[in-house]
Amino acid sequence: MNNPFVDVSEDAYYYQAVLWAVGEGITNGTDDHHFSPNLTANRAQCVTFLYRYVGAPAVENKTTFADVPATAYYADAVAWAAAEGVTNGTSSTTFSPDASVTRAQAVTFQWRAAGAPAAEGTNAFADVSASAFYAPAVQWAVNAGVTTGTSDTTFSPNSNCLRAQIVSFLYRAAK
Repeated sequence: MNNPFVDVSEDAYYYQAVLWAVGEGITNGTDDHHFSPNLTANRAQCVTFLYRYVGAPAVENKTTFADVPATAYYADAVAWAAAEGVTNGTSSTTFSPDASVTRAQAVTFQWRAAGAPAAEGTNAFADVSASAFYAPAVQWAVNAGVTTGTSDTTFSPNSNCLRAQIVSFLYRAAK
């Protein structure tokens, strides 16, 4: 695939991931010439990328989240994510589609979509408590080569996850 994006340089860590994700129909650019790799992704985008990554399976029941209109581009993705246990939403009645997705949430969604495989090994990140809901997801992501963290000793779980990071996580899991 030719790179149509002026903001995705060939030497960027996410270059191959972006081209792969666009080529596979997982995502598009934010317009014809921009991918916006450093734009913070929201929860709707994250579950939509993941939903498309797993093949956009048919959804029998629409979501019951009050903040997810049935006509939204992400409605099927959110319904799938809720039905598959990828996410429970931010409450029993809300998904918060426009809220920023954190790095912890993004890897947790991906880990759950993969069937929540056992995570072996020792956590190397000082900012990931063993009791955190995302600890096994982070360990799985490291073991699977999905991410190495933001440094050797930090994962930055509460940092916003960028579009480039999400497609890179998915690309690495697919390879």
